Amino acid sequence: MYVIFGASGNVGRSTVAALLNAGQAAHAVRAVVRDPAQREAFKRMGCEVVAADLDDEASLHRALEGALAVQLLCPVAHGEADPEAAMRNTIRTTARTLREYPHLHVLALSDYGAELDADSGITMLFRELETAYREVAPRLTLLRSAEHMHNWARTLLVALSAGRLPSFHHPVDRPFPTVAAKDVGVVAAQLLLDGHDGHDARVVSVEGPRRYHAEDVARTLSELSGRDVAAFALPRSEWANVLARAGLNTNLANLVMNTFDAQNAGRIDVEAGSERRFGTTELRDVLAALMSAFNAR
Repeated sequence: MYVIFGASGNVGRSTVAALLNAGQAAHAVRAVVRDPAQREAFKRMGCEVVAADLDDEASLHRALEGALAVQLLCPVAHGEADPEAAMRNTIRTTARTLREYPHLHVLALSDYGAELDADSGITMLFRELETAYREVAPRLTLLRSAEHMHNWARTLLVALSAGRLPSFHHPVDRPFPTVAAKDVGVVAAQLLLDGHDGHDARVVSVEGPRRYHAEDVARTLSELSGRDVAAFALPRSEWANVLARAGLNTNLANLVMNTFDAQNAGRIDVEAGSERRFGTTELRDVLAALMSAFNAR
């Protein structure tokens, strides 16, 4: 039994689909969701479905009953006043639960830069996750993901309407690692099927087939839309106001800004010596899908 938490998310849904399509009938998939209304979709896919909350130990135990392996993502709590404290609580709760299942192969979704020990914003929280899970999970795989391509959805409408694509990536012609969420799910499924021999944590980094910069994004949007779109580096002095208008509270905005500062300084990348995997989905495919979704609204 493979247990996939966050099954309704972009990565989780891809992992579920990849496992179900792997042709290994002996391995069942249990999709874990927070909203019971999502049950039917996963049942139709052929999954067992349970509802659970990462902050509720009793529901975590129900979800893990009879499991061979589990995929876990502790998301940054965007809706919380203090997202750092909320995520730390989730890390503690899940780690406490995992301690009781030493036989489990635990695949934890993490971030590029999780090895850094200071001044890297959101990735510092994933460093804490990795540290906590290393202490309780003898069979641990850490899948560090590059920035997701679909994050450009946040500025897509602005870029298409104004012809200018604001970028937190500075400079706009420097390539950075990025990946399609569905490719992260496919790699995660492969790693779950690989199993784990119980020795040292396996660290795997995943990104797309090539690196892109913000000018690539703008050029691709121009080609797809038939409109002129140019990328520009959003001044650092405007970041806080832009993030506030996007609905981020001060604490979350500070985390995001610190992460981009670290990335723009060249500090966030693949850790030397880590195992590497590469997805197959190109930026153009993701942006085309995003535009289709917006046009369908």
